Amino acid sequence: MDPITAVTHADPYPYYASLRARSGLAFDPGLGMWLASSAAAVAAVLAHPECRVRPAHEPVPQAIVDGAAGKVFGQLMRMNDGERQRCPRAAVEPGLQLVHAEEIQQRVAALLLGLPRDTTARLHDGQFRLPVAVVAGLLGFAAHQLPAIAGLTQDFVACLSPASTQAQRDAAHQAAEHLTRHFEVLLDQPPISPLLQRIVKGFATQDHDSLIANLIGLLSQTFEASAGLIGNSLCALLSDLRLLADLRAAPTRVADLLAEVQRHDPPVQNTRRFVAAPCSIAGVTLKPGDVVLVLLASANRDPQLNPEPDRLLLERQARRSFSFGSGRHQCPGQALALSIASAVVGALLRQSTLDQPIAWTYKPSLNGRIPLFTTLPESH
Repeated sequence: MDPITAVTHADPYPYYASLRARSGLAFDPGLGMWLASSAAAVAAVLAHPECRVRPAHEPVPQAIVDGAAGKVFGQLMRMNDGERQRCPRAAVEPGLQLVHAEEIQQRVAALLLGLPRDTTARLHDGQFRLPVAVVAGLLGFAAHQLPAIAGLTQDFVACLSPASTQAQRDAAHQAAEHLTRHFEVLLDQPPISPLLQRIVKGFATQDHDSLIANLIGLLSQTFEASAGLIGNSLCALLSDLRLLADLRAAPTRVADLLAEVQRHDPPVQNTRRFVAAPCSIAGVTLKPGDVVLVLLASANRDPQLNPEPDRLLLERQARRSFSFGSGRHQCPGQALALSIASAVVGALLRQSTLDQPIAWTYKPSLNGRIPLFTTLPESH
């Protein structure tokens, strides 16, 4: 196993523990990059100003730089540092924090009515498409537009992986163009939604292209992160029928489950940082051009961060986690993501969907831990 294949392994956590035992920050010659595996090293890398989210020589991946998807990518706050990150974040974050949980629950309940009856398809759409549809609805898209917006977002996010194929990249460019046009129409047709109004107001002095790119980014960041969070929470329930029964008896504790799963089995296992200038971190000297693979999932299970880190404890006190990032690049939609995922998991708990034999594998990915579910034939 290595840090890349660990992401989709059935149980990568003993391997992460072995990395922490060797060194919090160590060079992996096979991967040609540094590995930050301890909580202290991960915190230091994420906080260091010379550890950037993109390499200086390639702000946009070469594979998509000449298309519409590349244009969007280059404007995303999560893919930039400095003012190009701070200004969009300041515009987007306040509005996200004002979305009420009750509205999310209502939107989830309405969208669940349209999910397929087939369990496998129902779980897939509940994981991937429903959270994006919730956010698109909050931004003001009409109910009949939501399936198309979710589908376009699914096509767009495929290009964000270095492992994407040429066909996926071509589809992503088309999706970026379509999403851009959808948002242009939405912005030109007042009254716009309260959330979109707050975001637009924050972008008053910003570039129009940056506004639309970061609206697309809001949908794309919702897509796989929510799918992994919902999916890994369902895995926890399907692996522990007592826990499943307990939460059905006390559904108000679903939020506690989601808060613990995002630490215990996070949807984003790692991220990368690119060293822009000489610096020293965790006793190691890094040079420009060095790449650090930041093992968020390993740091979450560091006993220096959380006592009894390998136990899934709904009542965990002072829970600490790097799953939504840290510092200047901490995810601005953390509360919204947890609310959407809690509403989806809570709704599925009230149904019979989870009562069938269900198996799962993990979607191929370099950093995302996202289960894909299939139903098994009933045994007789």
